[in-house]
Amino acid sequence: MFKAVMQPIRELLLFLFLAIFSKATAMKPGYDSRASVPSDGGGSSYCLSWRLAVEANNVRAWRTVPTQCLRYVESYMIGGQYDRDVELIVDQILSYVNEIVLSDDGMDAWILDIDDTCISNVFYYRGKRYGCDPYDPSGFKAWALKGGCPAIPAVLSLFNELVEGGFKVMLVTGRDEQTFGQITRDNLYKQGFIGYDRLIMRTAADKGKSAVAYKSEIRKKLMEEDYRIWGNVGDQWSDLQGEYPGNRTFKLPNPMYFVP
Repeated sequence: MFKAVMQPIRELLLFLFLAIFSKATAMKPGYDSRASVPSDGGGSSYCLSWRLAVEANNVRAWRTVPTQCLRYVESYMIGGQYDRDVELIVDQILSYVNEIVLSDDGMDAWILDIDDTCISNVFYYRGKRYGCDPYDPSGFKAWALKGGCPAIPAVLSLFNELVEGGFKVMLVTGRDEQTFGQITRDNLYKQGFIGYDRLIMRTAADKGKSAVAYKSEIRKKLMEEDYRIWGNVGDQWSDLQGEYPGNRTFKLPNPMYFVP
């Protein structure tokens, strides 16, 4: 008798439980990617995407770093990730270098850019809010004339490997010879860049040329001298684009400024 009375009650309770559970499940929201946005409102996520787009050359002719990305770029440049990224790229370069069999004619060449490839301007750009402020030609000139740019350690190691391995290392820079010639040589020497074959700088004849046009002409001249350009390294796409780029090109990260 007791069991007969309890059976309908059990069924009623089970029905109520299933009804409540079903309603709760229906009200639960589905997957929303916005749920993964960090508590800073998505700023870090946006700035990571912006930097990736810059490095992939999908954002072009940009003049300044977005102001909301100041802290992100600062953290990237001085917090260790930039150094790790450069070290990984240099590891890839050295893997490629180890595959090259040099000739005995002394014509195997390698091109390195200078600013923010061999030596760093990060301390200057710290005062320019890591690129959030517009480019300041007179300010950069004053900085460069101090000759205090530190070496980028991984690239200095690469440079030494190339020189010791028998490559003719050509340092090709957009700096002009008349203004920055001696101070640049001194800066490079103090930072350990010793043994390169040539330091090639802009002359009066190069005034007004874009970086792509100027560096393409330099590479063309080297090729006409029968040099074989095995590699070309720079922090700007304009270091690597244009004619005669070399057998392989390697782009180093730089989210602080863009050189057309």
